[in-house]
Amino acid sequence: MTSTTAKARSGRGTRRGADHGAWFLVLPALLPILVLSVGPLLYGIALAFTDSQSGRTTPTQWTGLLNFRDLLHDTLFWDSFRIGLLWAVGVTVPQFLLALGLALLLNQSLRFRWLARALAIIPWAMPEVVVGIMWRLVYNPDAGILNETVRDLGLGDGRDWLTGLATALPAVILVGIWAGMPQTTVALLAGLQNTPPELHEAAALDGAGAWRRFRTVTWPAIKPVALAITALNFIWNFNSFALVYVLTNGGPGGRTRLPMLFAYEQAFRYGQFGYAAAMGCVMVAVISVLLAFYLVGRLKGGDDQ
Repeated sequence: MTSTTAKARSGRGTRRGADHGAWFLVLPALLPILVLSVGPLLYGIALAFTDSQSGRTTPTQWTGLLNFRDLLHDTLFWDSFRIGLLWAVGVTVPQFLLALGLALLLNQSLRFRWLARALAIIPWAMPEVVVGIMWRLVYNPDAGILNETVRDLGLGDGRDWLTGLATALPAVILVGIWAGMPQTTVALLAGLQNTPPELHEAAALDGAGAWRRFRTVTWPAIKPVALAITALNFIWNFNSFALVYVLTNGGPGGRTRLPMLFAYEQAFRYGQFGYAAAMGCVMVAVISVLLAFYLVGRLKGGDDQ
């Protein structure tokens, strides 16, 4: 009994030492997350319940839910929220469909396939600010390549795409699709390459056409990747800031003012830090709900399988 007890205590001591060693190795990776992500998030949530403003000399007061009550009646914020949803859906859905087609094409045995794959990911390597500046030049009403092409084809004198009330949001959505498609393409291409070719060969021998092979072999193989990248793209697009800020700065007339842009204006243009923090809390809550639905769907899908 004494020997057994000693061995048990020795085993527990070894496990504790291993746990301490694991935490010691993980700590350098956790510290930046705690300092740069969790800490600011908690501070922002606390700020949402105050009347914090820039330049004020009086102490910040705790206001409870006042900012959230004001937010419920702020039509400008809810307009920006609607625009944000239109932007996120308008970018994510075409982005996925085009990326899927491109991934299927790049998965074929084509000549210079390596070059096509390299060219396809160029937009992914470009910073959003650079992409915005480049597309501003494309949309330039006087010397932009788009209007020059319209004039050369005899389709009119062109127009100012980024300042037109009817064209600003579609023009920005087009840029968002172009900028984010490589990331989706790479993810889907990785899923396609992990699909065993024997399955396609067996389906072809059974007389299945291209569409049936895609529906019964390709799609089930890449479905987990497709669902994951689509959910991440939607969240990323809904939280977009830099690209739209460079292209239109939320104009014209707020037609491209996404929720993140609206919160930025409230905080750094008008100095309403508490109110902007409340907007951030609402956006975090919406994203959390969307993530919860996604995770529940994934768990149910795993149970079905």
